[in-house]
Amino acid sequence: MKRLLILLFALAALAPARAAEPLTAAVLDFQTSGPGFDKKGAEAAVLLNAKLSSDPNLILVERQELDKVFGEQELGLSGNVTPETAAKVGQLTGAKVIITGRIFGADNKYYAVAKIIGTETSRVYGETALFSSLDALDGAMDQLAPKILSTIDKRADTLVAKVEDPAARIERLKKLVAGKTLPSVSVQIAEQHLSRAVADPAAQTEIKFILQQLGFEVVDASSGKPSDVVISGEAFSEMAGRRGNLVSCRARVELKITRPATGSLLLADRQTGVAVDLAENMAGKSALQNAAAKLIDRIVPAITAR
Repeated sequence: MKRLLILLFALAALAPARAAEPLTAAVLDFQTSGPGFDKKGAEAAVLLNAKLSSDPNLILVERQELDKVFGEQELGLSGNVTPETAAKVGQLTGAKVIITGRIFGADNKYYAVAKIIGTETSRVYGETALFSSLDALDGAMDQLAPKILSTIDKRADTLVAKVEDPAARIERLKKLVAGKTLPSVSVQIAEQHLSRAVADPAAQTEIKFILQQLGFEVVDASSGKPSDVVISGEAFSEMAGRRGNLVSCRARVELKITRPATGSLLLADRQTGVAVDLAENMAGKSALQNAAAKLIDRIVPAITAR
């Protein structure tokens, strides 16, 4: 028996450790100034995106998704991004890190300065590449890419917020609603993954679960019983990428909260989530659950406000 245990421990030590969850990042156009810099900011972003895409620990938000998000928000897809703007982009795309920067010339030299911004923590780090001419932009991105990856790896604990324990979240929200008269609530959020309807929608289940834990009366939407507040919307998830045995999924939850008695709109909101798992469906559900958990921090104040 002792020999068997020793053998099992030895095999466990030799087995490859499960890879860390990939980090979701978005590369925005670099800012530029001066003659001859036209389109170089966008070119730098495309080059850098391509060089970072080979890293197994990064999942990059597609440029089409960024164009859509920035168009909806009437923002410029450029390096002139503040920590507040970065937080908004992170909320809408699921990106934990924004990578952007500026390209400029001085004293017959050219510089590419990258900013690495944590969308959850607002921490900002910088890296610089020096190059001889605008024709050498590709080489500058070759310099920046490993520096950026190194910074993300070493500073991940300050770029990404610590995950809040579900029990701690419940206790924090209980303090928020303490002493208030809580309305009855019904929740109905349709959900899809890859164009297929999903049984037991994860976003809807997460919101119901947390509201019940906080003491709200949650009314079954199909019962026909009226409720003081109605939360409705839709959610979807899709595969974002694969790294070895791990599958990454992105999800988006869109909802509105109304008070039927008055017809008033209490909140219209949306949130994107990202999750990684060995199984695609589980990753999709976890991404939806993560998005719903973030939304609850805005839902509770909206339905308890007077």
